[in-house]
Amino acid sequence: MNVIYILLPLSLLLGITFLVIFIWSVKKGQYDDLSTPAHRMLFDEEYENKKRKNL
Repeated sequence: MNVIYILLPLSLLLGITFLVIFIWSVKKGQYDDLSTPAHRMLFDEEYENKKRKNL
């Protein structure tokens, strides 16, 4: 029974910490553009070739 007095506040603190970090990351724009990074992976080689030609 004494373990619950330790684990309950610890779990609440952990949950609140993750919630604050999530809200902070949303405000910083971490999740603004979800599709471009996936497409950028496909065209990365083409981008590197253009970059080399310009040098």
